[in-house]
Amino acid sequence: MNRLAPSPVTRWIIGILVGAFFAIPLISTFLYTLRQTDGSLGFERWAALFDPAKSAAIRPIWMGLGNSLVLALVTVAIVLLLLAPTMILVNLRFGRLRPAFEFAVLLPISIPAIVLVVGLAPIYLQIGRTLGTGTWTLAFAYGITVLPFAYRSIQASIDAADLRTLAEAARSLGASWPTVVLKVLAPNLRQGLLAASLISIAVVLGEFTIASLLNRQVFQTAMVVVNKQDPYAPAIFTLLALLFVFLLLLLIGRVARGTRKAQS
Repeated sequence: MNRLAPSPVTRWIIGILVGAFFAIPLISTFLYTLRQTDGSLGFERWAALFDPAKSAAIRPIWMGLGNSLVLALVTVAIVLLLLAPTMILVNLRFGRLRPAFEFAVLLPISIPAIVLVVGLAPIYLQIGRTLGTGTWTLAFAYGITVLPFAYRSIQASIDAADLRTLAEAARSLGASWPTVVLKVLAPNLRQGLLAASLISIAVVLGEFTIASLLNRQVFQTAMVVVNKQDPYAPAIFTLLALLFVFLLLLLIGRVARGTRKAQS
């Protein structure tokens, strides 16, 4: 087995190549945003984001970002309040339904977004008549889109924890099912729930096709509109969005480490 393991030099080479693959585009984009009107490098483009005289040009991005953050919150709520309890119920009470449930949840990953929109368009006509045409209603479509990714994250934590034993012990002590789920099972699934939330936020912030075809203004569609007038602002907001997701990833890793220390 030791002969199959790569040498330290090989690991360093692979790490450098993978790091360069991700770092070079980001560094190039950052340097692109530093180009000033006189040809030198500086933070003129970054300062323009907060310049009242130029705020009208990038206002669609701020509006789209606000809409995307609202969508992210609603989508995360769908994952945590609908998907996670359903998964717990299937694993505890309806084990025979797990293969069919897993197939249904993983199915959206094999369906192109444009096909989903064709199927969702008639549904959204009815949603618009009853709930309005607010951008937040896209969360129903995004909830379907993130199902496969959120499912895998939560299921990994469920497989690592003995939910049946925990649930039976809590029930034998007189705890109700809501108490069992919220105070006994959820803390043991915290890492998977946090990972599913992060993935949901990342998918919502990066999704373009569904919002564009359903005529909703979100972060990605707004950047396409602004890019026709100012190509620098979308590049800056892209870097900020990546930084935001990276900080969320660090936060989840820190919380997960704290959880493992507390359990040990």
